[in-house]
Amino acid sequence: MSKSTSFFLVILLFLAIENTAAQCAMCKAVIENGDSNMAEAVNNGITYLMVFPYILVGGLIYVLYRYKKNLEN
Repeated sequence: MSKSTSFFLVILLFLAIENTAAQCAMCKAVIENGDSNMAEAVNNGITYLMVFPYILVGGLIYVLYRYKKNLEN
């Protein structure tokens, strides 16, 4: 697979991510007693927190890619 194809697939993956709603069991139990605005806010917060591991892993992959590219030259 060429580099441009791989890059295109990664970009497509990021654009295809749907709005997800994730909850742990404790959060779900607390939110069931609250209103829908509170549930939406907790879901948004969880989604926000899940972004950072993906950014860190993506940054690490980019650094390793650049390092490998510099070794080849």
